[in-house]
Amino acid sequence: MSLSLPPEKLVEIQEALFRGEKIAAIKIHRECTRAGLKDSKEAVEFLEAELRKISPEKFSAAPSGKGCLGVLGIAAVLAVVLGVLLFIR
Repeated sequence: MSLSLPPEKLVEIQEALFRGEKIAAIKIHRECTRAGLKDSKEAVEFLEAELRKISPEKFSAAPSGKGCLGVLGIAAVLAVVLGVLLFIR
C-alpha cells in the first residue's frame, strides 16, 4: 500500500475487501493516491493477500479467480451435453 494513504482510508479499503468489494477498494485507493488503475489494483490485491493470511475469517466472500474462464468452461460443457441429449432424441 502507498505510504501516503491516510489511516482512515486504509481502514475503508480493508473493510471493503472483507465485504468482497475489491473494485470499491481499488477506487478508494486510486482516489487517495492518484495512482493508476494497474498500480492501485496491484496494491489492493497485495493487501488482500496479506489480510487473507492474517484474518481469513473476516472475509465474507471467497477469493475471486482471474477472469471468467471457469464459468465459460462450465457453459461449454453444458452446451455439449445438451447438444448430445437433443441429438440422441
